[in-house]
Amino acid sequence: MTPFGLALRRLREKKGVSQKDMAAALGVSPAYLSALEHGRRGRPNFDFLQRVAGYFNIIWDEAEELFLIADASDPRVVVDTSGMPAEYTALANELARKVRLLSPDVVKDLRNLLEGAEKSL
Repeated sequence: MTPFGLALRRLREKKGVSQKDMAAALGVSPAYLSALEHGRRGRPNFDFLQRVAGYFNIIWDEAEELFLIADASDPRVVVDTSGMPAEYTALANELARKVRLLSPDVVKDLRNLLEGAEKSL
């Protein structure tokens, strides 16, 4: 599941609607909506995100947060390490191979470490 899929499911369940009803209202198939919720589809396009925001009456800050979540929800990530030292490429490839083996605590620690590195820039 992706962060966007989880957010979409929570919004849908909070409103108390089925995937079928929501899909019909948004003009997509229930299969597409299910695939988004389960992380089997990539990041949705801007038009779809606007329809979701309208469907749930989400405005301004909440809509922006939903769009940011969607941006961080592509399940097929490409890391471009061209022009970087070999260690960076090796790290990116090792993470791609082993990410499924990491515990939730390790993932949280890595995210915190990366956020700290970003703040120090």
